[in-house]
Amino acid sequence: MDIKEILSKVDHTLLTPTATWEEIRQICDDGIKYHTASVCIPPSFVKRAKEYAEDKVKICTVIGFPNGYSTSLVKAYETMAALNDGADEIDMVINIGDLKDKRYDKIFTEIYLLKSICKDRVLKVIVETCMLEEDEKKVMCGIVTASGADYIKTSTGFGGGGATFEDIVLFRKYVGENVKIKAAGGISSIADAERFIELGADRLGTSRIVKIADKMENKNK
Repeated sequence: MDIKEILSKVDHTLLTPTATWEEIRQICDDGIKYHTASVCIPPSFVKRAKEYAEDKVKICTVIGFPNGYSTSLVKAYETMAALNDGADEIDMVINIGDLKDKRYDKIFTEIYLLKSICKDRVLKVIVETCMLEEDEKKVMCGIVTASGADYIKTSTGFGGGGATFEDIVLFRKYVGENVKIKAAGGISSIADAERFIELGADRLGTSRIVKIADKMENKNK
């Protein structure tokens, strides 16, 4: 698979608590240079990043991140604020405790609410697969499908585990045709990226693929 094709599916990501504007600016520059699907950055940088990058790369940000236990009203406000600041895509974290408690209607209502706020802008639902049983993953496939969200996403990258091939296979089997898949967390090689895409991932949340592309370009100079 061509490296450019892989990069076109990458949400080039920087979500560390210590991220500075200089680092975010570099992420934007990289996203523009390598034509990534988006750059995924903290909400506090969205407005400045949008003004800097204009429409040269899509700006993605996170809601209820990384633990997901903010109230639905807080997540709704975060989403509205991010969209007003110029976010093109939203990655929200579900309340995992609600899933463990089988409060499925509450989870559905929250996702549905955020999608109604996003309207035609992309909403991805992070389910944090490393904390879920297989049956819970299947349940979330059904909820995300019914909610109208655009993507189901494996991980925050802060939960102790990232994307696995097995989870992408499971998602592909149980989500509806209207739902795409984002693999995130721990994707560190071109081979892994290719395999995730072959198994059905439409997006990859990672910072390492751009770094690999950069090294390949410098090596060829």
